[in-house]
Amino acid sequence: MAYASKLPDRNGFYHYTEDENAVWAELFRRQMAFLPGKVSPDYLEGVKRLGLSDQAVPQIAEIDARLAALTGAGVEGVPAIIPPSQFFALLAQRKFPVATFLRRREDMDYIEEPDLFHEVFGHCPLLTNPDYCDFIERFGKMAVKLGKPYSWRLFRLFWFTVEFGMIRTDDGLRAYGAGIVSSPSEAAHATGGAAEMLPFDLMTVFRTPYRIDIVQPVYFVIDSFEALAASLEADIAGLIDEAKQMGDLPPRFDMAA
Repeated sequence: MAYASKLPDRNGFYHYTEDENAVWAELFRRQMAFLPGKVSPDYLEGVKRLGLSDQAVPQIAEIDARLAALTGAGVEGVPAIIPPSQFFALLAQRKFPVATFLRRREDMDYIEEPDLFHEVFGHCPLLTNPDYCDFIERFGKMAVKLGKPYSWRLFRLFWFTVEFGMIRTDDGLRAYGAGIVSSPSEAAHATGGAAEMLPFDLMTVFRTPYRIDIVQPVYFVIDSFEALAASLEADIAGLIDEAKQMGDLPPRFDMAA
């Protein structure tokens, strides 16, 4: 059965059932037990600063208020899939779209559409980092400016950073992408030492295809969130035009669905 997005009451409150609160708690405890030593310290600090816990499904309004006070960022409840134009416009406003439904127990390990656990647990902690927020905002503004002809390649940049990015730290490589930190299988794969790690390079990113339904065969590693934000000072349109002319790199996965 397909999932349906929840709607807030007139006070902006989303109502979740006891079972949904239990699912959130189980997901939260499982990932928080597994992630230390595998994820960016900024991510774990963000979990604390947002006050995320296993007590109940977080409320979007509370997260929005905390982010506004910390970094001027925010979140907005949306259906799981929204048009790219709306998605980019929200990012340009320093706001992250958040799905309002939570996965059912039978989908604990994998759900194709992003749910509230992926959005809040995966994405929101790093919105407490100003440099990361700068990247999100600049990315959104650039995507709005460049428009549809550039959106597919820009989604690749989003995929290999915001969703599946890795970062160098004083203690070694750590994950920061939401698709890694919110997924047990992806986190184990990305931090297990067998996955291919490439230095972050815009041209390579724009030429690298990906699949959404497998653990990622390759990850790109940034040096810092400040450097990630600064990367968008490049001639992104020119790089994408060049990437299109050069063509995609050979895929590192089976092209069959």
